Amino acid sequence: MKKTLITTVLLAGLSLSGAGFAQVATPWVVRFGAHTVDPKSNNGSLVGGTLAARVSSDTKPTFSVEYMFNKNLGLWVQAAWPFEHEIKLNGVKAGTTKQLPPTITLNWHFMPDSAISPFLGAGLNMTHFFSTRTYGPLAGASLKVDNSYGLAAHAGVDFRLGERWLATADLYWIDIQPDVKVNGAKVGTVKIDPLVYGMSLGYRF
Repeated sequence: MKKTLITTVLLAGLSLSGAGFAQVATPWVVRFGAHTVDPKSNNGSLVGGTLAARVSSDTKPTFSVEYMFNKNLGLWVQAAWPFEHEIKLNGVKAGTTKQLPPTITLNWHFMPDSAISPFLGAGLNMTHFFSTRTYGPLAGASLKVDNSYGLAAHAGVDFRLGERWLATADLYWIDIQPDVKVNGAKVGTVKIDPLVYGMSLGYRF
């Protein structure tokens, strides 16, 4: 079901991108800022429900590029410095992991000619987990957090600072639910499903 939804969103985005929109004079927008990945409070359980999982939040620098097909419609690609999260099981630190969550969204900017322009979008996310380490109850064990593929919702506001400069405040909800393996055996799925929020400074060219 999830793969079908991802394929549908991707095909819709590709179809819109080739729809022949009149280009704007400055179609590219680059943004630099910082965002916080804040997992939901209940991250599920492992080993048949015996271990309650909790994943911590983290804040890192971010970078994005948006291509405007016209004044309203833009394709946004978000990247970041690797985020690092602490994993607790039944309240005890059991591991840490790093992740890169590149996200692509198709956004609709409602008032592109105004000083304040809100936008809404939807798209896809692929989260790659790496450098996973174990502590406490899992010390010495091999802990693996699989990559996750899911949908993303995006909302934000652009504040015009000049002809080419802008500031942006935005918020994502991302479907991140990786499988977790200990010594090669799957022990469950962690439901991270974070809100990702932050600020950035952008330039049009």
